[in-house]
Amino acid sequence: MNGEDLKARVFGKLEATHQAAPLLARLSTDEKNRALESMADALLRQQYAILAANQGDVEAMRDSGETGARLERLTLTLDRIQDMVSGLRQVVNLPDPIGEIMESFERGNGLQISKVRVPMGVIAVIYESRPNVTVDSAALALKTGNAVVLRGGKEAMASNLALVAALQEGLFNVGLPKEAISYVDEPSRESVDLILGADKLVDLAIPRGGAGLIAKVKEISRVPVIETGVGNCHVYVHEAANLDMATRIVLNAKTQRPSVCNAMETLLVDEAVLRNHPEWFTSLAEALLQRRVELRLDQQSFELAAEQPSAPSDLIRHATEADYESEFLSLILAVKAVRGLADALSHIAKYGTKHSEAIVTGDAKVAEEFLLAVDAAAVYHNASTRFTDGSEFGFGAEIGISTQKLHARGPMGLRELCSYKYIVRGEGQIRE
Repeated sequence: MNGEDLKARVFGKLEATHQAAPLLARLSTDEKNRALESMADALLRQQYAILAANQGDVEAMRDSGETGARLERLTLTLDRIQDMVSGLRQVVNLPDPIGEIMESFERGNGLQISKVRVPMGVIAVIYESRPNVTVDSAALALKTGNAVVLRGGKEAMASNLALVAALQEGLFNVGLPKEAISYVDEPSRESVDLILGADKLVDLAIPRGGAGLIAKVKEISRVPVIETGVGNCHVYVHEAANLDMATRIVLNAKTQRPSVCNAMETLLVDEAVLRNHPEWFTSLAEALLQRRVELRLDQQSFELAAEQPSAPSDLIRHATEADYESEFLSLILAVKAVRGLADALSHIAKYGTKHSEAIVTGDAKVAEEFLLAVDAAAVYHNASTRFTDGSEFGFGAEIGISTQKLHARGPMGLRELCSYKYIVRGEGQIRE
């Protein structure tokens, strides 16, 4: 396809979605909820067609040699489709933020001023091989009266097209335009460039994926961008930690689902813990190794882990600087001994990505200092980083986890997909 034909196809979809946005903005809560229920029903009706399309995508990725986190994120099952359906129905039960009066006041001249939540308009979501993003984005956009343009990775093309077909069927069945949810099925990078340059048709761009994708979107976009989700997350085991608790948190943060952005990538351990409780660390290392976690260790922790006679040599290696900078998204864990809280804070400030950071300690004063000092979207005391998630925070589905400070931060639910406007009511006032 030549450049002009590509531009015509992409802009045709953007125009249609742009035209649908004002209708969505005027929908009542009941109308939006009926559409969401209809979309959930359509996903269930089409679940086997969706699985068949996904199987083709998975086989193609596997044939290309992929076996890691990207393959795991791409794969759909009946349970995962049911989770999508449940997510849609959870959004139905959430309060509708549109029209909410955030504040109101009266001026001395009698003007009544209200600050009211309104939709963004058209949201473009640029993402990689994550079919769940298709449904989450559509659900949250619809509930907030936004139209959405989706552009997923080429590896998930068939999966995403099948999902969008079902979601559009749900819209059609309640009399809404299917263009309210559109999918750009052009796999070329130029299609992304066209979306991100369409600042007259798109109001907000949200990239979801690895560091490369996010950097590209930020660099070229003429549309406002919310940066999401590179997660080089840390758990810091302080010398006053309950070590049984620390073990549970570390194992959960690393192994419960290692392919996601809120999984722990680096474990920081106080030197005092290694010195006074070496048996704890060797036991933790053994538990991680049993789960096939590859350990990349500094010298202190390496000496303890290597003491185990049964330690598999292919899973233990010395850490490099690059390991502390990495979002592995797999069963790989970097480990570093630190000399107390100040050293841990310095390491996180240098290598962290402002996503999710945790401390395990029984010292309330140290915990409070950590919580205040760490610059991240979510900061935890005695809990796993795996909780940084829209559903876990009670937001229903999420459209991403923002690691920036404007306009949203952390898991982005319904309110984060809204803007606001001032509604001013008068009785003939003029400015003197």
